[in-house]
Amino acid sequence: MIERTPGCRTAEEFTPNGQKSGGVWSGVEVIMADVQATVWGDGPISAVFVHGIFSWGADELYGFGNQRPLEDEFRLVMMDRRGHGASPDIEGSDYEADADDITALLGDGAHLVAHSYGGAGAMLAAVRRPDLVRSLTLIQPGTLRPAAGHPVVDEALERARAGTAGLPPEMTPEEYLRASTEGIGMPVPEATPERLRAVRAAMRERPCWDAEIPLDQLAAAPWPKLMISGTWEDAPELYRRYAGEPLIAAAEFIAERIGARYLKVPGYYPQVQQPSTVNDALRDLWQCGPE
Repeated sequence: MIERTPGCRTAEEFTPNGQKSGGVWSGVEVIMADVQATVWGDGPISAVFVHGIFSWGADELYGFGNQRPLEDEFRLVMMDRRGHGASPDIEGSDYEADADDITALLGDGAHLVAHSYGGAGAMLAAVRRPDLVRSLTLIQPGTLRPAAGHPVVDEALERARAGTAGLPPEMTPEEYLRASTEGIGMPVPEATPERLRAVRAAMRERPCWDAEIPLDQLAAAPWPKLMISGTWEDAPELYRRYAGEPLIAAAEFIAERIGARYLKVPGYYPQVQQPSTVNDALRDLWQCGPE
């Protein structure tokens, strides 16, 4: 059992490989060369969170803002991937660059949690530096290619590749956001500058669904792994068919291959729609995992 550490320090800047460079902790952006993160809490154990598309680390709509209650016991590092949140603008990025940034944020060792696109970089980082990972939690990772051969996954891959190739060069972030949400029956989020910047970054990224992930190396890693996905019963029909079904199929396949415990929760955005269940699962994992 990890002893609770009440309160937090104020802020401190963070540089790669866990080296600290002045400043103070808690709820502020932590500056690195290519990414920034928001740090919450002052617990003795750290956890790095990696968000997906259209989002940033501390975002409550699509990111990990609802995981903040875990700061009572742990130090939470909410990474903003390149081109998202407070991290610098980029011409283009991908999960390989994410993996480098994640590795730097792991410091001397941390739990790792990733959603959607963030799952690709997190898995690659965990393979590159398994010695820095305490546990790995994947929430509906967007890595479909490992599960190729499953009919639902193959159909989704074909559709995704065609859609990316056919993206009009003149399409704006506002149009892309609307097409990616309203077009599949989802509400369109407010087009704030921060949201549109994240959408613009997503339009330039290398798609994660085709990422090659060395699952055997993840399976061989000694730390605990957890896979979380939604049940998707209440999702809009098109969203469930085009996104939910292939994500569930991929999650089941990856979980079995790497030896992860598989947790399914109601809804389709687990960390947002079921934060208490997800937070409890993370707390249990982190308290029982190796220190």
